Amino acid sequence: MHDEGSGSDGAHAALKCDVLVVGAGLVGASFAAALRASGLRTLLLDSDRPAVPSHDGWDSRVFAISPGSKEHLDACGAWGRMPADRIARVEAMQVCGDAQGAEIVFSAYDCGLAELCYIVESREIQRALAAVNAEHGAADRLFGHSPLTLARGDDSVRVELADGGSVDARLVVGADGMNSWVRETAGIESRVRAYGQQGVVANFETELAHESVARQWFVADGVIALLPLPGNRVSLVWSTSDAHATHLLAQDMDDFAREIATACRNVLGDMHVITPPRSFPLQLVRVNETVRPRLALLGDAAHVVHPLAGQGLNLGFADACELARVLCERGAQDDCGDYRLLRRYARARREAVATMQWTTDRLQRLFAAHGYGASWLRNTGLRFTNAIVPLKNILIKHALA
Repeated sequence: MHDEGSGSDGAHAALKCDVLVVGAGLVGASFAAALRASGLRTLLLDSDRPAVPSHDGWDSRVFAISPGSKEHLDACGAWGRMPADRIARVEAMQVCGDAQGAEIVFSAYDCGLAELCYIVESREIQRALAAVNAEHGAADRLFGHSPLTLARGDDSVRVELADGGSVDARLVVGADGMNSWVRETAGIESRVRAYGQQGVVANFETELAHESVARQWFVADGVIALLPLPGNRVSLVWSTSDAHATHLLAQDMDDFAREIATACRNVLGDMHVITPPRSFPLQLVRVNETVRPRLALLGDAAHVVHPLAGQGLNLGFADACELARVLCERGAQDDCGDYRLLRRYARARREAVATMQWTTDRLQRLFAAHGYGASWLRNTGLRFTNAIVPLKNILIKHALA
């Protein structure tokens, strides 16, 4: 197999593997790493040639990693490769409504946990997973090669590449994101709801310490979250309208920082931009099927949720963990692309994904609605839930599994 960056003529020869993972992002790379003990020959295919990320500055794309996702990354061999000084622990979460006193506070201590989650930069996770897959032979890599066609046979799938090469695999796994080539080429239907919003992200240094508390506000312009980073730093995720996102990105950095500080009620004092803002569109994506004979979908290829709960990547990691478990524990079944085997994965993930999609979508609708009735309902709901500690603990343990 050829590694990333290979441009030799041999790259056009027919390649054979057991599992072809299309998409070498966080979910696809973690899935490949999790297959190390499976005995399956795995190939990571990606049309991009991933650049080696530097440690300079801070990545504006960060993720809230649940304890369950940490266990997955640890089992993959990636968690211990990430420097501790780039990981922030979240010990509490404060969620505020748009009325005085309407809030809910989740505490790791009240739940009997050391922390609720960890905030980690995307590039640090990617770097660690790439090192695992490269150094331990967890997966061969074919980067910079675009898939062109996909043809399923009884015993294998052939993927033709744009440069004339091809790959024969017993199982093709689509981990290629929201606009999945695998999903589209296989003819798996998806239902997309555009929220008319952008997720605006940026990093700040703050005057006051965040005290390991993640904060979230539901405001007229969407949902604002400030997530702790190491030191007196936080990462912003503002889910806001397309028009307001355009306004935010057009500002100079001082005006941008002042608007964010004001929107966040100045809880962290003065704020200074250390990573310029960027944005990405927000959508809800549901698919009719996540598996077919010799095909499976993971992560955003299988489902996309609103980021207000910070669970998108955790859902994807749970997909990767479950499909890897099914394949590693396949027993006497030597065909990793058998439909009956893949259906175990689909059944195991169906309820958790559907529940998170329904919950985040309904919350987005509720907090986007205007008028006294909607305002009363959401703020009363926050106050009511905050007053019942056992209910809060059930909610947070379910979310962080």
